[in-house]
Amino acid sequence: MKVMVFLLCLLVPFASHGTEKRWQFRVYLDGREVGTHRFTLTEKDDMRELRSVARFDLQFLFITAWRYRHEATERWRDGCLDSLVSRTEDNGEPYAVEWRRGDGCEMSFAYWNPRILRASRLLNAQTGELEPVRFARLAGERWRLSAPGIQIELEYAQGEWVALEALKDGRRLRYVREASG
Repeated sequence: MKVMVFLLCLLVPFASHGTEKRWQFRVYLDGREVGTHRFTLTEKDDMRELRSVARFDLQFLFITAWRYRHEATERWRDGCLDSLVSRTEDNGEPYAVEWRRGDGCEMSFAYWNPRILRASRLLNAQTGELEPVRFARLAGERWRLSAPGIQIELEYAQGEWVALEALKDGRRLRYVREASG
């Protein structure tokens, strides 16, 4: 009996872990580095969980002119967003979202998942709003996402998300992938 308990103790940690993938991006605003955005995707059985953490600071002469903090947890089942919880501070303005799946199959702005390229609307993790979107293929594995008030170009390499560039209100935000995981 002791041997059986010992073997179970050894096997349980291996059985309970899923696979994990990470994306770490350096983030630039109008060419100046402002911070990082990290995504961690854990998959186990038919469930996926994505944790997202963004930290941006734009400084001029030792003064923070803009500060952005965002943390979100998304849970996915069968290719659909099951729930989303996020907290955001955009230059002092707080946002909180707690969203649960209804009858349909919704997706967030899940750039890591190439299936979003077929979506006609996406859930905004900062505001909780479903936004209409359009996708247009550019050259190779580059795509343009158009949503109200914003244009986003996504770049993939062999199906893997590697870069993002967004244009909004005359400002250019660029994500450059640091490492894979």
